[in-house]
Amino acid sequence: MLKLTFVKSVSFVKDIIKNIKDAIKNIPIDKNAVFAGIAVVGIIVAGAIIYMGLNPDFSLSNLGFFGPSDKQLADKAVDYINNNGLTQSPASLVSVSEESGLVKIKIKVGVNEFDSYITKDGKLLFPTALKMDGNENSSSQNDQASDKQVAQTCDSLEKTANPMIEAYVVSRCPYGLQMQRAMSDAVKNVPSLAQYLKVRYIGSVDGNTVTSMHGDEEAKENLRQICIREEQASEYWNYVACQMQTGDTAGCEASTGIDSAKLNACVSAGNRGAAYAKEDFNLAAKYNVQGSPTLIVDGVKTSEFDFGGRSSDAIKTICCCASSTEPTFCSTKLNTAEAAVSFSPTYESSASNSDSTSCGQ
Repeated sequence: MLKLTFVKSVSFVKDIIKNIKDAIKNIPIDKNAVFAGIAVVGIIVAGAIIYMGLNPDFSLSNLGFFGPSDKQLADKAVDYINNNGLTQSPASLVSVSEESGLVKIKIKVGVNEFDSYITKDGKLLFPTALKMDGNENSSSQNDQASDKQVAQTCDSLEKTANPMIEAYVVSRCPYGLQMQRAMSDAVKNVPSLAQYLKVRYIGSVDGNTVTSMHGDEEAKENLRQICIREEQASEYWNYVACQMQTGDTAGCEASTGIDSAKLNACVSAGNRGAAYAKEDFNLAAKYNVQGSPTLIVDGVKTSEFDFGGRSSDAIKTICCCASSTEPTFCSTKLNTAEAAVSFSPTYESSASNSDSTSCGQ
């Protein structure tokens, strides 16, 4: 391979020298000096071509010759994420590469790693990207807002005796965590709300393998939470309330009294964990769920922003508006502040949230 690259390089340099000779042969200058200069340039060009042939990831942009280097863009993106409230735990840079004309960065937030993308001019940051040449439910999917909806009011919601509010999320989406935090706070302060609330998950199943939009770690946590919800329901809200603080799954299993043996059996048994997950994913497809989080109230896609946003009081309000007989807790005032985005040890973050609202397919 090296020999072939060298031969091609020499041939390329010879062509350059011949073209320059032809261009200057009628110019009255010191041709010996020119030819000496050409030889030096040729050696430099040949060496550069050989180096690039042996290093396919090399790019002149990495040297900063044509604007910021990929590393500089990556550092800028991480600073932006940390300075604009996009995550409650500090983000750090893991690696930088190029993919499809974009700068691809891997960042770490807490114990989790995410792939994000930056345009070469450093003006646009994409938290994830949708691969159009793969399965639409693949693990690499981009953050976008879900379907536009007609604004709803309390009067416009259909009334039922026992309304069901389902939040479709993925466990490592910052905004999915925000919705879970709002719901968890509502249940903490009004335990009877739990009967009206259910968290479901977005993803796909291939055989008995569950996949999710932000990769394998997210898929595993989705499945853990699904199994806890289905087989240890009394501990579900305690577990997610703990886990959403730092993402410490093992520590939260222990501190909230999860039966780890039962949980591991559910996760590893395809006729249990994967079957539960498939039910969630089929329902998500039925309702055309495109983003995490998406609220479905009694089978109708509903925007939480029509009722106050992602706060525990808004969750309570939606439940009360959808009830044919107003529950007694409707007079209870819960937190009207929007819940913190991403992992956070507290309900409310002091940092401002970003303009994004969901992680989407």
